[in-house]
Amino acid sequence: MDFSYSPKTKELRRRVLDFMDDVVYPAEPEYAGQLATAANRWQSPPVMGELKARAREAGLWNLFLPESDLGAGLTNLEYAPLCEILGRSPIAPEACNCSAPDTGNMEVLVRYGTEAQKKRWLEPLLDGTIRSAYTMTEPEVASSDATNIGARIERDGGHYVVNAHKWWASGAGDSRCALFILMGKTDPSAEKHRQQSMILIPADAPGITLVRPLTVFGYDDAPHGHFEITFEDVRVPADNLVLGEGRGFEIAQGRLGPGRIHHCMRLIGLAERSLEKMCARAKTRVAFGRPLADQGVVMEAIAESRIRIEQARLLTLNAAHRMDTVGNKAARAEIAMIKVVAPNMALDVIDRAIQVHGGAGICDDFGLAAAWAHARTLRLADGPDEVHRRAVARLELKR
Repeated sequence: MDFSYSPKTKELRRRVLDFMDDVVYPAEPEYAGQLATAANRWQSPPVMGELKARAREAGLWNLFLPESDLGAGLTNLEYAPLCEILGRSPIAPEACNCSAPDTGNMEVLVRYGTEAQKKRWLEPLLDGTIRSAYTMTEPEVASSDATNIGARIERDGGHYVVNAHKWWASGAGDSRCALFILMGKTDPSAEKHRQQSMILIPADAPGITLVRPLTVFGYDDAPHGHFEITFEDVRVPADNLVLGEGRGFEIAQGRLGPGRIHHCMRLIGLAERSLEKMCARAKTRVAFGRPLADQGVVMEAIAESRIRIEQARLLTLNAAHRMDTVGNKAARAEIAMIKVVAPNMALDVIDRAIQVHGGAGICDDFGLAAAWAHARTLRLADGPDEVHRRAVARLELKR
């Protein structure tokens, strides 16, 4: 299997690395400072607009979207090393308009949206002038099983009426969030995988209440945020339904494949940066008369981290290759495997980096605590480990 970079990918990789070194890394403290002093934490800091302008100038905009002329024309395998590099920074993916949940929502509109839906929602999302949120998870049920979803989408003449209680709607807090893609049931009496539908809801529609931002191990992730939301008799035009009644489960599967692999790619970048911090700390700190880097237990932590990162990267590249060559459905085992492996690998590497940093590792000085919280979340987002392991086992038993 050939994982070598094409000339186009090599050039984009060089440009992404330059963008990170020259623009993104220096801007990280400025971004955090602007956010901390902002009157409204849910307003994107001005420096993000500057980063986006620089990304456009460098041709690093909408790098995802394989098999679409709306993106950069890259396959999943070609996008993988670029996405990994962007994952080294908490702000780089958004700077290049390659951040979740917008990427997944744009995939939905590209694959399944009508021309009118694309005109109203996809074009401004691709342009980066609005942001969006995806609302599937509900507090009352185990939402890892989509058949449990209780939200109702009921037809009323030329409209649908939506009643739902959702949470963990990532991106909903952003002041630029203009669109919710909601998963709910249109026909609870239908076959269990034909009950669900997806509908596009303007964020300013009457009846929507942002109940509260949820914290992740104490982090509110502003201005992005993860919100609890209620939809009470929210009326939207019938044309806002995506693909048709009963097609929600099908759309979800098409959406989650790319979203899952993008998370894994970014986690590898996060793990790489954490390993670099671990090595730098080990070289500069002295304990018991020797640098930490000379201590056997620290050397073991560094070596094990490198091994785990390489394993996860190769498994992720294999999944990307399979998605490109046989399609997302046929590659579902590989996608499920990396969704288990990548977050657990990242958590292990970050935890070792925290240990080498000592007390400095558990505060925000080195970004490791926030990195750990983010990686831990991804053992649940887009399906918990147990669901993915179950999928792998069932496919293996069929072989």
